[in-house]
Amino acid sequence: MRQTEVTALSVNLNKVALLRNARGGNAPSVADAAKVALSAGADGITVHPRPDQRHIRPDDVLALAHLLKTHSGTHSNIEFNIEGNPFAGPRENGYPGFDTLIEQARPHQATLVPDGDHQLTSDHGFDLRGDNPALIGKIRHYQGLGARVSLFMDPDLEQITLAGEIGADRIELFTGPFADAVAEFGIDHPRSRASLASYQAAAQRAVELGLGVNAGHDLDVDNLPLFRRIAEVSEVSIGHALIARALDDGLAAAVRAFRRVLDGEY
Repeated sequence: MRQTEVTALSVNLNKVALLRNARGGNAPSVADAAKVALSAGADGITVHPRPDQRHIRPDDVLALAHLLKTHSGTHSNIEFNIEGNPFAGPRENGYPGFDTLIEQARPHQATLVPDGDHQLTSDHGFDLRGDNPALIGKIRHYQGLGARVSLFMDPDLEQITLAGEIGADRIELFTGPFADAVAEFGIDHPRSRASLASYQAAAQRAVELGLGVNAGHDLDVDNLPLFRRIAEVSEVSIGHALIARALDDGLAAAVRAFRRVLDGEY
């Protein structure tokens, strides 16, 4: 994936699967959406297979893993990122457990998220105060399978320091509060700038600790021009806003629009 000067764009395909599941069948196709996104300039594909299988299903994960491997010749820097709660075990509905998905798909990156089965969406980072032997074990297991491990984190300097101490490779900053500030007050408001400053400090602390920095949640073409000023951010994962834009402009055009923002064109 592209690093440093240009922030990588990983397209989250959860909402494509959500639409498909609402009707049944295989339309729209998650795999076809991945192909369009990559052809339009995406650097990677993200999925979050939840235990209730409300959107991405285990078969989607395996199909995408196969797709990205077979496309390695034309898209040599594609990254497959699987998000999820590392402690989510097998369910009676056929969900095999997060460990099994990582073991079978062998993604480039595993982003660990502390969400519950019934959360609408991920809305907070890990609290790493206290003992973390179970989480450390998960991190080492996924790293042993060849995955870079990223922890979903709030922009809290103490927590980010702990993320480095327990062996994570990266953090993914939960950007919901930043997006909320911009939506409520505007991109030039002091509160929005103060929120940005907190993420800047968090990213700088992570880099000082040797951690890579990702970011995601409610980033869109309105707030991303401000957020992309944080040079330490290597990758953003964007799903809902991009797919929503695709309803008006088409998926390829939506990916290109976000790519232009990250490239600093507007």
